[in-house]
Amino acid sequence: MIKNNVSLLIGMRKLTIAETAKLAGLSYNTVYSLYHDETLGIEFLTLNKLCNVLECSTSDLFKHIPD
Repeated sequence: MIKNNVSLLIGMRKLTIAETAKLAGLSYNTVYSLYHDETLGIEFLTLNKLCNVLECSTSDLFKHIPD
């Protein structure tokens, strides 16, 4: 299982979904879907933009938890 920590990281930085999307150059819907864990996948470009804005690594955004 992959645990999505996007909402946690956005909250820790006291950002809104809209602010995060604007800073990252992503659509509101993309960040909204990630925030609410409604996605089935993510593009590397999106990962890179989120990592830059949230000042984190991909392993901070997502954690692998063995089933």
